[in-house]
Amino acid sequence: MIRTTLLASVISLGFAATSFAGSAKMDIVDTAVSAGSFETLVAAVQAAGLVETLKGDGPFTVFAPTDAAFAALPEGTVETLLLPENKDQLVAILTYHVVPGKVMSTDLSDDMEATTVQGESVTIDLDNGVMVEKATVVSADIETTNGVIHVIDTVILPGADS
Repeated sequence: MIRTTLLASVISLGFAATSFAGSAKMDIVDTAVSAGSFETLVAAVQAAGLVETLKGDGPFTVFAPTDAAFAALPEGTVETLLLPENKDQLVAILTYHVVPGKVMSTDLSDDMEATTVQGESVTIDLDNGVMVEKATVVSADIETTNGVIHVIDTVILPGADS
């Protein structure tokens, strides 16, 4: 069982590495755009006015939810958040996915807390793989010119037990 899980993890990381090939030569935003599985995240970053910030010097650590993670939110949530009148809420959610500095998976320890750009902390759990709050890291350590991306399978929400 463990061998099968390990093999599946290695294979999925191989696919992830292929889709992010050359990412160390691009910033966080360009890497997300080129991956093709973060269209909702990129649209949200644009609507929140955070593109220039995430293209800036950094370094930043971004826990990036996939399109599937956004699709799992209750129906209408994404559309509502993208409305101009909800920009502050959208910014709060997106900045909750960003930690200042470059935090690689080798820097993590079980039950550590990291303060997000939004101001609240997220908890890292290593008991069953790598988790940020209730989101599982499905691909880690995607290096960019201004930080690192860790792909997560769930949108984490500030003030909630995600």
